[in-house]
Amino acid sequence: MKLASNIAGALLGLLFLVFGLNFFLNFLPMPPDPSPAEAPHKLFMTALIPTGYFAFIKVLEIIGALLVAIPKTRNFGLLLLGPIIVNILAFHIFLLKGAALFQPPIVPVIILLAGFLLWSGRAKFAALAN
Repeated sequence: MKLASNIAGALLGLLFLVFGLNFFLNFLPMPPDPSPAEAPHKLFMTALIPTGYFAFIKVLEIIGALLVAIPKTRNFGLLLLGPIIVNILAFHIFLLKGAALFQPPIVPVIILLAGFLLWSGRAKFAALAN
């Protein structure tokens, strides 16, 4: 179980580290979005990116990725990444109307990895409820 948790933590950390750093370094080319400029998801991103809010989220992703990859700090990393994961899911469900949720299947993989890590560390999180 410990080995599976370490592998899941490393994979989740790697995913968030790559996508967080990509915002700043642009090493993964993004294909052009053919949807109109008035599409809800484009309006949402138009509000986040120029204000610096999206950069702040990406910094939290990088920090959370590093913390999740290290077993001793994994739970704190999950606390940082949890709201980000919920917002990624909400973005895909509400703004994209479920489109691109499974193409590529990165979002479900992130949810499964985070869910497994939360489940495997549930004893430590249970102490927060008291």
